Amino acid sequence: MKEQDHAVPECSVFVGVSLDGFIARPNGDLDWLMGEGGGDSAEYGYNEFIAGIDAIVMGRKTFEKVLTFDKWYYGNKRVIVLSRQSLDLSVAQARGGVVEQMTGPPAEIVSKLAGSGAKRLYVDGGITIQQFLRSRLIHRLIISRLPVLIGEGIPLFGSLPCDIRLSHIATRTYSGGMVQSEYHIVA
Repeated sequence: MKEQDHAVPECSVFVGVSLDGFIARPNGDLDWLMGEGGGDSAEYGYNEFIAGIDAIVMGRKTFEKVLTFDKWYYGNKRVIVLSRQSLDLSVAQARGGVVEQMTGPPAEIVSKLAGSGAKRLYVDGGITIQQFLRSRLIHRLIISRLPVLIGEGIPLFGSLPCDIRLSHIATRTYSGGMVQSEYHIVA
């Protein structure tokens, strides 16, 4: 009997970054993201992007930050929180979130999600994005650069074991100065 193979899900990143390359202040604050050039994410393709996603994979710190937002932005999409620590998922679940916790290396997480039928994953959070990039699991990057320098913070990119070549797909500019570029990872 042949073991059933599951296709590797497409892993995508959709993230806002300061012009100097940070996704958040050192304490995780995103106040700069809501300033001029920020605005409603629906205008910038987020709703279209999230509609094509089967599950969101994020780290614990990103999950804790998301819980401070005024609403749950993932609808009834499956949200996987990566953490070795025990988490209270009830707050997110009370807001309508479909949330579960997993642990393990990125390849194992992707394999588990593929086995459950997920085909398109949204990877979010600095450390999580960096781990998935180092594991060569990210296929697509959509990066919105906002016209603000915050000087220090949590970087989008970290160290890599080797160069990762990108193919530029499109760049869009928005009033307020935000520039959004989409790249695919060259295999």
